[in-house]
Amino acid sequence: MSKTSNAPTAGKQRQGNKSSKTQGSQAVAKKPANKPANNTSKSQAKAQSEADVKAANRRYSRIVLKEMVKTDFKMRYQGSVLGVAWTVLKPLLLFVVMYMVFVRFLKFTDGTPHFAMVLLLGTVLWSFFSEASGLGLSSIVTHGDLLRKVHFPTWIIVVAATLNSFISLAINLGVVIVFSIINGVHFTWRVIMVPIGILELYLITLGVALILATLDVYFRDIQHIWEVFSQALFYGVPIIYPLQMAVNVNPTFAKILLLNPLAQVIQDIRYWLIEQRTPTVWNFIHTPWIQAIPIVIAVAILALGIYVFQRNSRKFAEIL
Repeated sequence: MSKTSNAPTAGKQRQGNKSSKTQGSQAVAKKPANKPANNTSKSQAKAQSEADVKAANRRYSRIVLKEMVKTDFKMRYQGSVLGVAWTVLKPLLLFVVMYMVFVRFLKFTDGTPHFAMVLLLGTVLWSFFSEASGLGLSSIVTHGDLLRKVHFPTWIIVVAATLNSFISLAINLGVVIVFSIINGVHFTWRVIMVPIGILELYLITLGVALILATLDVYFRDIQHIWEVFSQALFYGVPIIYPLQMAVNVNPTFAKILLLNPLAQVIQDIRYWLIEQRTPTVWNFIHTPWIQAIPIVIAVAILALGIYVFQRNSRKFAEIL
């Protein structure tokens, strides 16, 4: 009797064992279903960590750039009696010389009552380009020791050099506005376009500075070559002479001058801020694709500067 009574029990136990094994196997089979979720969470965590690293690098770059701009600006006038006042005095003194020679003595004029302010504004804008490109040119070589000791993005050095000159430009533009008000210049709604022109001028200057800084690492003679070339470029831009003089000589030659992106942007800023009778590429050249040439050249200069600098920046510390 005991044996027959135990048989159903044994069968139930075997069935229970089978069911438990089946449940266990199902549980084991279900485990791989969690792997895609784990992989997704891991990829999300990795992406988040990479984003955090990039954000930290951007913060670090901003801090380094800010401190370098402050330090360089203070060092520029360290030991001088007038200090930061030279930021305003240099372009003003240059303007006085040009005004006395070309306006008073040689009687240069564009036929408008505010040519003196047009001349002052052009002098300020050119002084920024000349100073920023010169500082950017020598910036990498000047900070060679810093590049070997501290790890940070190399482009910060060139940008900091150009931003130093940009601070001077902002101060000088304030002086131009004050003198313009005193001389009775009537500002129009076109003044709101001036920041666009200033941004274009800065980007052109930055592109040139990046190219020159890269070349200066390999060829130190570039400093002397650039001095001569920039002086020739100065006379190729209507700064001291009105563009109307070139128009009177040869209208085609005047149009060619306006295809220079520096001439285009300086004339645009003069038109927006001081005198609406100033010839610009937009009101003097009536072919749309020709009007776009100086903008295309400006973009190409910036793109070339970024490309050349990024391609060679890793070698700077070794070469210097």
